[in-house]
Amino acid sequence: MSKEEINKEDFQELIEKYLDGKSTLEELKLLVNYYESYQQEYTWVEELGSEEATRNRVLINIHKELQNEEENSVKGISFYQKTLFKYGVAASLILFIAFNFFFKDNQLLVDPINKSVIVNNDIKIGTDKAILTLEDGTGVILEKGENYIADNLSSNGEALIYNTAREKKTEIAYNYLTIPRGGQYQVKLSDGTIVWLNSESQIKYPVSFPKGEARQVELLYGEAYFDVSPSTNHNGAKFKILTGIQEVEVLGTEFNIKAYKDEKTIYTTLVEGKVAIKNGELNNILSPNQQSILNTKNNDLVIAKVDTFSEIAWKRGVFSFKNKSLKDIMKVLSRWYDVDVVFIDKTLEDVQFKGVLSKNQNIEEILILIKNTNFINAYEINNNTIILKN
Repeated sequence: MSKEEINKEDFQELIEKYLDGKSTLEELKLLVNYYESYQQEYTWVEELGSEEATRNRVLINIHKELQNEEENSVKGISFYQKTLFKYGVAASLILFIAFNFFFKDNQLLVDPINKSVIVNNDIKIGTDKAILTLEDGTGVILEKGENYIADNLSSNGEALIYNTAREKKTEIAYNYLTIPRGGQYQVKLSDGTIVWLNSESQIKYPVSFPKGEARQVELLYGEAYFDVSPSTNHNGAKFKILTGIQEVEVLGTEFNIKAYKDEKTIYTTLVEGKVAIKNGELNNILSPNQQSILNTKNNDLVIAKVDTFSEIAWKRGVFSFKNKSLKDIMKVLSRWYDVDVVFIDKTLEDVQFKGVLSKNQNIEEILILIKNTNFINAYEINNNTIILKN
C-alpha cells in the first residue's frame, strides 16, 4: 500500500492498528507520510466513528504510557519507535491539536516530568484583545467577553464588525485597530472584508469605503490574514493593502501578509485567488500556494512555493513550524505570550525544529519539549523573561 493508494478505509485500518499497538514500522512510516501530505485537511473522517470517543481513547493510552516512563526521564524518543510515538502521531494525525508534537532530527520529544528548571512564571497565554482608535483619537479597549456597541460598529470581544449599510461620499474617516503582544483579533470591514490580526499588529482602514473608488487599507506593521469581499460586489472597485514599500492589489481572494517592525522582510502568502505585488516599478502576480518575499532594505523580491498550512496556522489556533530556527520560533512565541527571550549561547539560535503546537497551551509545556532536544540543558523563567541555556 503506497501513500498515493491510501483511501479512507485504509486510513481507518491504519489508525485502528496503531491505536491497538499492532502497527508495523512500515505502517507507521506510511501514516507519517500521509499526515505530512494531507495535514491541511481538517474534516473529520466519519468512518473513524465518534470524534470524541477516538480522542479520549488516544489520551487514555498516552496517559498509560507516560505513567510507565521513569519519573525523571529526559530523552528523545525515536521517530518510529512504538509506545509514545504511536500516540503522539495519533493525536496529531486526527488533527485535534489536543496536545502537541515537536521533532528535532527525526525524534519526537516527550518529557512528562521535569524538575531541573527554575521557574518564576508570570506568563499568560495569549487571548482576544485589541485597542480601537476612533477618528477623533479616542481609544477603546476591546477584550474577550466584553461587548462594545457604537453607532456604526459593534464588538463581541472577539471580532469588531462595521455596519455594511453606511457608505459615505464625504471625507473619509479612519479607524486604527492595534493588537498588543499576547493578543489577536478579527475585524469585518464595512465592505464585508474580514481581517484576522495576529499579535503585535496594527491596521488602518476607512470607517466606510467611498463608492466608485478603490478600497484601500494599510497594514502598518505585524501580520494579517485577509478574506477580501470580491470587487464584483462593489461595482468593480479593487481592494488594495499598503504595507511599507509594498502594495498588494486584490480582486477577491484570501491571503496572508507578515510585516513585523523587527524584521526586514515582508512575506505575502496567497491561499486562493490572485494578487498583484507591487514595489516601485515591479509588478508580480502570485498564484495560490506561492509567497512573495520582499527585502525592505534592498527591495529584492523573490517568489517561492510554500506550505500555506504552516504560514496561516496561527489563524486556526496553532503554531506550525517546518524546519524553523529556534530564534524564529521563540520570536513567534514571544509575541503570543508577551515575553522577552534571552539566548545565553547564541549558537542555540540556529538549531532547527519542526512541529505543531497549540496556541492554548502553557509556555512551560513548549519549553520542556524544546529542552528535550538536549541542545538546551536548562531554561529559566523570570517574570516575563525566558532564558535559554546550553
